[in-house]
Amino acid sequence: MSIVIREMTIQDYDGVLALWRTSEGVGLSDADSEESIARYLDRNPGLSFVARDGEHLVGAVLCGHDGRRGYIHHLAVSESHRRQGLGRALVERCLSALRRDGIGKCHIFVFAGSQDTSAFWKSIGWTQRLELIVMSQYTR
Repeated sequence: MSIVIREMTIQDYDGVLALWRTSEGVGLSDADSEESIARYLDRNPGLSFVARDGEHLVGAVLCGHDGRRGYIHHLAVSESHRRQGLGRALVERCLSALRRDGIGKCHIFVFAGSQDTSAFWKSIGWTQRLELIVMSQYTR
């Protein structure tokens, strides 16, 4: 495998969006528009990554922080490259970048009922928090 992991740029957007659209467990919304992702990448430089196998984009992850806690969003690996450690490598790259920025704790959001996704995160050492409830409100 000749995989190269590098920082995500907005020039990766079309390929990343295509990957996210075909990945179970990735929920897309207006917040994933090109303009919104560009703003996210600008606010969180050096924290989001893509993986390429030659010319093919085969993995992507968004990562950022609020100054206290890190957040990972939309981890996706193409079917052809799963179960080879690429998801773990992308997450490790994010966690390393967060540590570099002084962030010692990171959260993810996983859709309830997404068995494969939950199993992946647990297999790489993440803990489900049963005492928390996520609440949201649309501002538009």
